[in-house]
Amino acid sequence: MFRNLFLAALVAALCAGLATSAFQAWRVTPLIFAAESFEGSGEDVAHTHDAGTAEHSHEAVAHVHGDDEWMPQDGLERTAFTVFSNILAAAGYALIIGAVSVFFNLPINAANGLLWGIGGYAAFTLAPALGLPPGMPGMPVADTFARQLWWFGAAISTGAALVLVAKVRAPWALVVAVGLVLLPQLIAAPQAPDDPTAVPPRMTAEFVSAVLYNGAIFWAVLGLAFGRAADYIATRPAALPNGAKA
Repeated sequence: MFRNLFLAALVAALCAGLATSAFQAWRVTPLIFAAESFEGSGEDVAHTHDAGTAEHSHEAVAHVHGDDEWMPQDGLERTAFTVFSNILAAAGYALIIGAVSVFFNLPINAANGLLWGIGGYAAFTLAPALGLPPGMPGMPVADTFARQLWWFGAAISTGAALVLVAKVRAPWALVVAVGLVLLPQLIAAPQAPDDPTAVPPRMTAEFVSAVLYNGAIFWAVLGLAFGRAADYIATRPAALPNGAKA
């Protein structure tokens, strides 16, 4: 069973990683490239206004784009790193789904694969985005550790609520689940500083929308592919010793 789930997770990760990479290349990456052209401009304007010299503006941009910061080159290298990281992320999430399925005795198959995808989207994309919307390059952000801690809490709390509803058929379970979903939203997410930015608000709104759509595609493909792969691997005839057939 564990081997079957692991193989199904790898198949689902490959499908979801490639699907989300294609959507990113079409809709998300152009917005990131456009935002990167504004990166450092907010600090540039602020330093110029405060000091009244062009030297401060140059220092601000140099601080953002330091020579010691490695980044993949635009083009094939950057695309390859993006696809690889998406497949790795999909593999991690698929293994989480498999672990939850085994630990809580909740089967995943072709019939309910999409439901698993919807649950993953709610827990790992939608719930965290309610408090921490996706941020573009050049936008001010809150402390990294504080954001990661809140994101983790929101994902775990929402995921626990979904598992509770799936396992316990009782009115009190639904009440507790609603409380778990609302709990991280009642705890204020870390707020980004009110620093100046040159990124247009319209571009920010388009980016948030594109990322949420991308998350929906990612989780739908991951859930469906995982369910179908799990069914196929589980029902495939096992090979017998000495080349015998079942």
